[in-house]
Order: sequence, then structure tokens, then C-alpha cells
Amino acid sequence: MRFQWDWLCLGVLIISSVTAETENEDSLDADVEGEDFDMQSQEAEVEKDKPSIEVVYQTPKPTGEVYFTETFDGGLSGWVLSKTKKEEMDGNIAKYDGRWEVEELKENTVPGDRGLVLKSVAKHHAISAMLTKPFVFDNQPLIVQYEVNFQKGIDCGGAYIKLLSSSDDLNLEYFFDKTPYTIMFGPDKCGEDYKLHFIFRHKNPKTGEYDEKHAERPDVDLKKFYLDKKTHLYTLVLKPDDTFEMLIDQTVVSKGSLLENMVPPVNPSKEIEDPSDKKPDDWDERPKIPDPNAVKPDDWDEDEPSKIEDPDAVKPEGWLDDEPQYIPDPNAKKPKDWDEEMDGEWEAPQIPNPKCETAPGCGQWVRPMKNNPKYKGKWRAPMIDNPNFQGIWSPRKIPNPDYFEDLHPFKMTTVSAIGLELWSMTSDIYFDNFIICSDKEVADRWAADGWGLKKLVASANEPGMFSQLVTAAEDHPWLWVLYVLTLALPVGLGVLFCWPAKKTDEYDFKKTDVCKQIRKGEFKQEGEEFEDDEIEEEKENEDPAEDEDEGEGGEDIDDEEEVADEEENDVADASQEEGDMSNKSDSEDERKEADEGTGDHPLQSVRKRRVRKD
Repeated sequence: MRFQWDWLCLGVLIISSVTAETENEDSLDADVEGEDFDMQSQEAEVEKDKPSIEVVYQTPKPTGEVYFTETFDGGLSGWVLSKTKKEEMDGNIAKYDGRWEVEELKENTVPGDRGLVLKSVAKHHAISAMLTKPFVFDNQPLIVQYEVNFQKGIDCGGAYIKLLSSSDDLNLEYFFDKTPYTIMFGPDKCGEDYKLHFIFRHKNPKTGEYDEKHAERPDVDLKKFYLDKKTHLYTLVLKPDDTFEMLIDQTVVSKGSLLENMVPPVNPSKEIEDPSDKKPDDWDERPKIPDPNAVKPDDWDEDEPSKIEDPDAVKPEGWLDDEPQYIPDPNAKKPKDWDEEMDGEWEAPQIPNPKCETAPGCGQWVRPMKNNPKYKGKWRAPMIDNPNFQGIWSPRKIPNPDYFEDLHPFKMTTVSAIGLELWSMTSDIYFDNFIICSDKEVADRWAADGWGLKKLVASANEPGMFSQLVTAAEDHPWLWVLYVLTLALPVGLGVLFCWPAKKTDEYDFKKTDVCKQIRKGEFKQEGEEFEDDEIEEEKENEDPAEDEDEGEGGEDIDDEEEVADEEENDVADASQEEGDMSNKSDSEDERKEADEGTGDHPLQSVRKRRVRKD
């Protein structure tokens, strides 16, 4: 048991040392960061937006063929503000008069890096730009990528983009919600509904009409991307094999097929329900019916109430029959501005009767109600299987006259412009680093030069674990109790398991052990039995040749005698120690047992007798 406690204490000490070393490393890192903070604290108002690490920003340059790029470092050159308004709405509300600005991030700023910021609240915003060259859906994948930062969070609003369809009458000054688009992609949120849109408009090859096809919702939780006030990278990859992927921060959050994972499906079903088919009048869909042969029992009384007065109830003693439960407030006074002609006769407000507080009740006593044992309710016939049940009716199937099969929905309408047409209840939505290309490696390099720097600065400015714990406790004070218990637990365990035990307890334990083990009479009896068995065994195994080798056996006897002498000395020393312990005891009986306990152990006695016999 003592051995187990020692190992437990050793484990606790090792864990404590590792934890302390980790805290020391964290504190060293905090000291290194703290030096810069102390240097900047003297000019806090001027330097408060400065990043904790120095980064050298250069405007990203595409490393391959692209269809569109925009960093906004040069302003809004090439972008066109919409001058139209939404249809079927009042003039002032329908106007696209939301304000756009080109600014740096408010937090985790990268000096020199600017983006497009939606500035207005509860207004319609629309801005667009032409692509460098149109994208034709042929044999090259389409990759759309851009950054979004909800700098103030988001209550209700979107941050998606639209890839506008090519047409001869496309005019960006009249870009509005009904402008034809090919793809819509990006985040959108309202209430507790967090979305990541991927919608494409598919042309029906038979009718020529366009229908919106929505990708199935991602299975991951998107909430953190809208509320953490960090810059996130949104990527759409659309491949010629009719598959797609949606990524956030270069991690796939949704993928699927244009033929299988869109709602509604791209291709309609081959058969549809016949709209002219009607259910027959005699069609019976009831699986169960009341038993027509069942008869209500003669003793069934439907008039019995479900509740009756309890005849055994007795009015409690002290019930105040003449006292009402509520009385006018005697301290209430009519307001000075009370006009009886206009307001009617003034009456004091009602308050609980103070006399009823100590009494079992006030007012007229009424017997309590209880369940009526005779109540059965309205009689109904039991249900049986319907012998005429024909199943649930459904219309017959007929070939779908509008059926078509588009095996390659990737071949969409050509894209020639990009636009943001948004409405939001939260301002300061930040957009940056748009790119449209066909090479994923080009998009990744573009992301490394732009979004990668923002991520690096945000990570460097991230508060340490201790600061996060303190901040959390400020918002939730009950966490302080949890922190204290967490720190006190290892200390308490260390004290409980590692505090040295008292020596007197060990002494008492050992002394009691000796007293229980050393019984002179028992040892004598066991020793004699053990000796007789050894002598008989030696006689049986005795070899006449041993007499001839007596000279050689003498050396063995001498060695055994030396071992026996050493054992006798050890026994004598043990006897002396136990005798000293017995002298310190105040009890005569304990001293006597300790003196008797100094006798030889039975096994040692037998060994010495064997030596003498040899």
C-alpha cells in the first residue's frame, strides 16, 4: 500500500512540474509580447490599431490566367454603382442608395491593405464590374474566391456575390435584383438561419425558361464564421464533370453533384401523377372502423359528471367566513388629477386581506371536488379492422410531358460581370481580394498573398489563454468559482496523498505486527514438526558416498556455519532493537511480549539444527 501511495505522489508531482513548465513557457511568451505592449502603452491612442507583428504588405498579383481580380487597393476603379431601384416597392425604400467605401479593417489591420465596405444599414446596395474576359463553361473549371469580414457581426443580411449572365443589353448602371445571373454564391444570415448559398440558373432545353437550382445545405455549423469578426475566405469550385465544392478558409464544407445534390433536381422525373385522375366516391381509405355490432351496456351512464364534491371534506377550524380575500388598500389615496366626470368614481386598489394570512382561508367555504368513481364518459363502439379497406389512394402515373435529360448541367450561360446586390441590417461588412480563374493553384497563391497575411496578423493579436479565461469570467462571473475549484483540486490531492504519515503510526503498526507474529509456544511447536520432517527426508536421501567425500563436504559445512553465524547475528540485532522498543513502552504486558518476540524464527532454528547435525 505504501508503495502505491509513493507512485501516486510521484505521478502528481510529475504532472505538476509539466504544468508549471508549460505555464512558465506561456508566461515567457506573454513577457515577450508584453514588452511591445509596454512600449506602445505610452502612446496608446496613436498606436492602438497597430498590429502586434510587423508585416510587409504587397498587393497580390495573379500567378496565372485569370478572368477577374480585384484588391481594392487602388479604390473603386472599374466598379459601377447602380442608379436604378427595385420594382414593386416605394420609391425611397426601393432605391439602391446604400453607401460603399474603400477602407482598411477596423481590427487586425494589415497596413496598406484595403477592401470594399458596405456602410449603410437597412438600405439596398448594388455595385458591379465587368470581368477581364467572359468565362465560357466549356472544359475548364470555374473557381470563384473572395474574402468577407462581418466586422460588427451580422443580424440580418447577406454577403454573397452574383456572376451576371452575358447579354447584349447588360447595363451595370441598371443592375438590380431582377438582373439575370448565372451563379450566386456566398454567406447569408437572418435570425438563427446561417446559410452558404450556391445557386445556379438552369435553362430548360424544352421551354427555354430558367429555374434556380439550390445546393443542399452544408452539414457543418456555420455560426462561428458570422460572429467571430475575423476575415474568412469563401471559395466555390465548379468542375466540368458536373461536381462542385464549397470551401471556407480552404476547408471543404460541402461538395456534391449538379445532377444529384441540387434542389429541385436539374432533370425532372420521367413520370408524374395524372392531374385528371380523381379518387372514386366509394374508395374506402379507413384502416379501422367502429364495430357495427357493439352495443352500449345498460349500466353505462353518460350523464355522470367527471368531478363531484367530496362529501368527507370538513371545513378547517379557524376559517374566516365573514372576511373577504381582498380588501381596498387603506393607504391608497385618490390622485390629485382624478376627474370623476371623465374617469368615473375612484376606487382604492385591492390588496390581499392581512387577516387571511394567518387563517386557513377566508370567504365562503366550498367543498373541494374529487374524481367521480361512477364517471365513464360518452360511450363509443370499439374499433375493428375495416373489411372494405382499399389502401391510401394516389393518382395513377403518366409519362411526364415536360421530361428532359440534361447530362451536363455544367454548361451554363456565359458569365461576363460580377456584382453585389445586398440588403443588410448591419453595417461595415468587408469584402476583399476577388478572383475568378480556372486553376486552383493560382487561387491558393492569391489567397496566401492576401488572406494569409490577415490570418497571420489575427493569430498574432489573439489573446493568450489566461486573458481569454479572464474575459470569459467578466462576462460570466460564476466561472470564478470553477477556476478556484480547478486550482484547489490538485493542491488538495497533493496534500492528501503526499503529506508524510506520522512515525508513531508506523511504530504501532510494526509493533502490533511483531506481537501477532511472534508467539514462542507456536514457534516451538512448528519448529519441532518442521525439524522431524527434514530429518526423515534427509535419511531417505542419504548417500553412502557422502562419507568418502567428507573432506570436500567440510568446506561446505564451514560455509554453512558462517551463514548460520551471520543469521544468528541478524536475529540477535533484531532482538536487541525490539528489546529497545519494548523498554520505551509503558505497558508491562507489551514489554513481556516484545521480549518473547526476540526468539528465533522457526525456519532459522531448523537451519541451525541442520548445521549442527551435519
